[in-house]
Amino acid sequence: MKGPTGEIILTPDGSRTALSLRFGEAYGSRHGAAAHARHVFVEGTGTHEHPAPRVLEVGFGLGANFRATLAEVARRGVPLDYLAFEFDPVPAGVLREVAAGGEGSRHPAWLALLDRWGQGSPLSVQTEAVTLTVSFADVRTAPLPENWATALCLDGFSPARNPEVWTPVFLTRLARSLAPGGVLATYSAAGHVRRALAAAGLSVEKRPGPPGKRECVRAVRRVCP
Repeated sequence: MKGPTGEIILTPDGSRTALSLRFGEAYGSRHGAAAHARHVFVEGTGTHEHPAPRVLEVGFGLGANFRATLAEVARRGVPLDYLAFEFDPVPAGVLREVAAGGEGSRHPAWLALLDRWGQGSPLSVQTEAVTLTVSFADVRTAPLPENWATALCLDGFSPARNPEVWTPVFLTRLARSLAPGGVLATYSAAGHVRRALAAAGLSVEKRPGPPGKRECVRAVRRVCP
């Protein structure tokens, strides 16, 4: 299949991702896009257990992490506040095609997002239990909340292709967005990323990776005594 972003890819777990023409990489894992979103970001941040998660995402992309989070909070019946940044949004038709039949794809918040996509920035969606804001701005210079996020999904393209969102300066800014005890998760286990997160004051640990990846990372903002 072909889409405006390039090839749309059916992955082994039955979910889809797509190729970014700008960065020459797939938005999600070719080894299982939905499994990657759940393992690295939903479970990696502890969002699957949090009673009222507040999620900050860098790199909304195709919405895989948002849809995985929607499915989880709907299953448990808990509220969600989600703030995402996306500098290079794909057309709504690509979002619709990639998500079709997948988890979270029938949630009212996802359907409302599809209806409003491309109608200005920020995009805001409010349902009974979900508040979503997507800012189509450069996250490197955009104002970020401080001491707010229970979970932070760092899901930009790889450090080799998109180095600007992996610098020590930017990762320090992201660390300040975490509430005490909040968790940053990312698929990259590169040494320079782990060192920068540690230098930003976070407790960094490697976790087993999702299918097709040996390791991923979670980094926790310490709770001051």
